Amino acid sequence: MISIGHVPRKRACAALLAMVCILVFPTKSFSQSDTCKADGSCSRILIKGGTVVNAHGQEKADVLIVDGKIQAVGLDIEDADAQIVEASGKFVMPGGIDPHTHLEMPFMGQEAIDDFFSGQAAALAGGTTMHIDFALPINGDMRKGYENYVQKSKKACMDYAFHMAVTKWDDEVSKDMEWIVNEAGINSFKFFMAYKGALMVTDDQLSQGMLRCKELGAVPMVHAENGDLVSLGQQRVFDSGITGPEGHYLSRPAVLETEATARAVRMAEFLGSPLYVVHVMSEGAMQEVVAANARGGRVIGEPIAPGLTLDQSNAWDSNFTRAAAYVMSPPIRSLERDGMALRRALAAGHLHLVGTDHAVFNTKQKSVGRDDFRVIPNGVNGIEERMHLVWDSMVNTGMMTPSDFVRVTSTQAAKVFNCFPQKGLIAAGSDADVIVLDPSVTHTISASTHHSRIDINVFEGFNIKGKVTSTISRGRLVWHDGKLNVAEGSGRYLPLKPFGPLYDGVDSRDAAAKAAQNAPVNRT
Repeated sequence: MISIGHVPRKRACAALLAMVCILVFPTKSFSQSDTCKADGSCSRILIKGGTVVNAHGQEKADVLIVDGKIQAVGLDIEDADAQIVEASGKFVMPGGIDPHTHLEMPFMGQEAIDDFFSGQAAALAGGTTMHIDFALPINGDMRKGYENYVQKSKKACMDYAFHMAVTKWDDEVSKDMEWIVNEAGINSFKFFMAYKGALMVTDDQLSQGMLRCKELGAVPMVHAENGDLVSLGQQRVFDSGITGPEGHYLSRPAVLETEATARAVRMAEFLGSPLYVVHVMSEGAMQEVVAANARGGRVIGEPIAPGLTLDQSNAWDSNFTRAAAYVMSPPIRSLERDGMALRRALAAGHLHLVGTDHAVFNTKQKSVGRDDFRVIPNGVNGIEERMHLVWDSMVNTGMMTPSDFVRVTSTQAAKVFNCFPQKGLIAAGSDADVIVLDPSVTHTISASTHHSRIDINVFEGFNIKGKVTSTISRGRLVWHDGKLNVAEGSGRYLPLKPFGPLYDGVDSRDAAAKAAQNAPVNRT
């Protein structure tokens, strides 16, 4: 177990879009005190009577928020000027941090339809107050890719940060990585071991990238699938006459995820580098993460909400639209075998934090692959549903405590990406990213009520007990009693510093390993 301390005609279209935003995300949708502004920011908020839950424990306490920061946590706090949020019988917790999202992402000839406004608004409605999105280079150029995502994120309405993908390797890429870390404030890089001919890197490129990350104090991340064999599998399955969404699953079985995970963790072990494995979807891949850490590695394993709660059988649905909705990579596996194994590993601390891989394409976009599963854009929703799904599947079942829930949905991400205790903690001085969750409220997930722009929901019909009733984002009451109050452009980019807790003691370990070599031998 790893423990880390401490988005004429043009005018008409623009007007229509503005009307839609107002209807879906009203700017003044619940009563506010005189201390609150039109954008939802309140100079003073007092959360009364709840149970404050942090990763290290819980206590009965009030929480006073002043000018976007938590000022005090304790019993019987009074403030006549504050807006009161009543939390009796409810849990008061740090806002969620989703470490794995793809907003407005160009992919497989399409572009994900949630941008930095709609995706973040959905996140806030589900209790997530920060996310880390994957920025993609433009033709391998990371600086251009970063600037592109800076423009996209001007629509943001909550706090966010970036990872950066590495899709090729040369001296210029190595040089730009330093700029990305020191100037752009990005402390993690993602390497794709899949998507041959598009995003995939070779083993040599991956190893060079890991070493460069280690020099810069950045976290190397991998999408672990054997891209060469996936490409072969896709062709073989398609040639056999299987062209529907089930072919996606058959062409990239769990063994290809397990093999790539094993390869990546051993590369990291050889190089003395930490590693973050995104979207661990299979029992075999999970076991490789566990084994690596048992050998002394520093490997973070990230399951995602779809992998914990969905079953691969959906891809065999006779309705193409429904089946295609579940196409993502790595594929969703057997819930009974893999999903439950992932839950057990998460509960035991062998997997460490929960993301979503939120990358949404509507039914029209998915339909381009009606006759060829290989061109169905990969991705499912989850940014709004993650917190509720983890609560229902892990806390309501007794597999986790509320404190464990906070750890895997917020605190651990804050630590891994070096923004703790600013994020992931309810304590004086931390950012006022706070949610109130009522464990007695039952609700049903549906595309008819969610806030994403996607027209289908892979969690349709899930009945959940436990609901986020209030979300406070940096001191702004943005979600309350079923109403959103968000303003486009009110978000904030959070630069992340390198050399976070995953690097604590790495120099000492390297020195010890070098000393143990007893080399070079002084021969006469």
